[in-house]
Amino acid sequence: MKTRIDTEFVLVFTLVAFSTCSGFYLPGLAPVSFCEDDKGGDDCQTLIQLFVNRLDSVESVLPYEYDVFDFCKDDNERRPSENLGQVLFGERIETSPYKFSFKKDEKCKKLCTKTYVKGKTEDKNMLDFLKRGMQLNYQHHWIVDNMPVTWCYDVEDSQKYCNPGFPIGCLVTVDGRAKDACVINSEFNKKNTFYVFNHVDIKLTYHNGEGEGWRGARLVAATLEPKSINNADADKPTCEGPPMEVPVEFNSDVKITYTYTVSFEYTMCLVNSIVHRSIQVFSLTNNHFLIHSIMNSLVIVLFLSGMVAMIMLRTLHKDIARYNQVDQEDLIKAPPPQGKSMFYEDAQEESGWKQVHGDVFRPPRKGMLLSLFLRFLACLGFLSPANRGALMTCSVVLWVLLGTPAGYVSARLYKTFGGEKWKTNVLLTALLCPGIVFADFFLMNLILWVEGSSAAIPFGTLVAILALWFGISVPLTFIGAYFGFKKPAIEQPVRTNQIPRQIPEQSFFTKPVPGIVMGGILPFGCIFIQLFFILNSIWSHQMYYMFGFLFLVFIILLITCSEATILLCYFHLCAEDYHWWWRSFLTSGFTAVYLFVYAVHYFFSKLQIVGAASTILYFGYTSIMVLIFFLFTGTIGFFSCFWFVNKIYSVVKVD
Repeated sequence: MKTRIDTEFVLVFTLVAFSTCSGFYLPGLAPVSFCEDDKGGDDCQTLIQLFVNRLDSVESVLPYEYDVFDFCKDDNERRPSENLGQVLFGERIETSPYKFSFKKDEKCKKLCTKTYVKGKTEDKNMLDFLKRGMQLNYQHHWIVDNMPVTWCYDVEDSQKYCNPGFPIGCLVTVDGRAKDACVINSEFNKKNTFYVFNHVDIKLTYHNGEGEGWRGARLVAATLEPKSINNADADKPTCEGPPMEVPVEFNSDVKITYTYTVSFEYTMCLVNSIVHRSIQVFSLTNNHFLIHSIMNSLVIVLFLSGMVAMIMLRTLHKDIARYNQVDQEDLIKAPPPQGKSMFYEDAQEESGWKQVHGDVFRPPRKGMLLSLFLRFLACLGFLSPANRGALMTCSVVLWVLLGTPAGYVSARLYKTFGGEKWKTNVLLTALLCPGIVFADFFLMNLILWVEGSSAAIPFGTLVAILALWFGISVPLTFIGAYFGFKKPAIEQPVRTNQIPRQIPEQSFFTKPVPGIVMGGILPFGCIFIQLFFILNSIWSHQMYYMFGFLFLVFIILLITCSEATILLCYFHLCAEDYHWWWRSFLTSGFTAVYLFVYAVHYFFSKLQIVGAASTILYFGYTSIMVLIFFLFTGTIGFFSCFWFVNKIYSVVKVD
């Protein structure tokens, strides 16, 4: 069985809910106190409600709602209030029939019995869907007191691993091979048979508040053990007997009785030592691996920083010092023509970056398109991770509100390039990049609608997003563009020649394509280890908690993209190739191409996704990620090179 080792979620819960047994709580996540039935009150609840979330699988990109699999439903089903981020991420949290009274143990309590009658089309479809879910190893995700209910089990070497979910069932194939969770029970041995987990043993661990300033008790852990039991009497289950078999061929009626057992356990502290020790081993292994990769990335950064420093302090310093030593009397007697810099003196005998001073600020081809892509602030809204929809909601709000700086930057650069079609520039700024993302997102949503996935966004939410886009973001973009066009064009250090200079024959490494391809290697090399864990959290449904490492790698990415682009830009200028505008953007932006290649490798080597719909969804969402990453890294490279070119040519500016 391919296990998903995911014990770090307990660490996340521990950090979020408590820091020590004395109880330190993060703002907005205050815990709930629970009391026995006869001791309840406004400050102490007696009923513990278990919530169910969507079901997902590592073999499919399509998540589904809990009710789709025909499990037992709550008679008074309700959903907690959902924010925009939860809807966009397909979070479908709802109440379940699992309700417990605090400190009241229940043994083999029946929830419901589902009967599937042979020959009835509706029953056959529902049972087929349930079996399909077991075949693809779909996982339950339950929540108690805002904590994930976890499944901890023993594996090799006497180690215990915990999952923030548990499978709905498993399958023994026609050749007798046990798949997924079927390997943990020797009783699952009948060929060509599904085994549904229709019983759970739930254990809730609590900590008393005696002497700590609060009444009652608070839950600190929720674990369960799924079981497959075929009760002889569905009306009076005993939770004993052989496994609950669901044959592949629907040749007779099938009855599935769902039951549960709940028990409460007191603890002096937060989590048991076995799970804590497992967390330490697994977390320390990951952290050691990440620290090693980050140290390698820092070496790359130091190397690039040394190269840039050498250029700025040695090469350029010598060139500038040489011109500073020019006899001032000769310059007074024979000053350079108006509009020419000191490079004009003996320019024909010079070579390298000094030769192209009159062409280096020549506007690029398709300058409008380049100005549209340079939207660093507008891209920030897409880059925040989500936690139950909160950060995603914040991201959408940022995307909408940052239309003003996006319009300003685009208009200011377009005016610097000498552009005059300001209306077209503003419209494309507001519509092009968001339109590409929305079109891809809408196509993916159509597939989710057709497949009946819980990740499909309701039509009303799509209308709300369009209203935010055209009602707020577009007007704000126009406002930013208005102020951008009112400002004068960015002043250039040297004047551009009327006739473009002929670019000499370039070597292989200074040609555009090889330089761009090489430019993305170092930035990608700094992030690909962290990228593995990020993709795991997205597609393998694992908990991501290493945000400190992520921030450090993010800073390293910024520095690496900036310095790699500056180095290549300098080499190209030394080769008398002054077409640096697009090249600076594409050099660091090419890191996104390596990201896409890695995503393809990850899909075929790490994932077990099956089905055309899941494959299309994977590459559709990956394309959005790659596009955003391309704009982000390209913008970093462009502005770094823009600063560098202005810096080196401004020292020889003629007043």
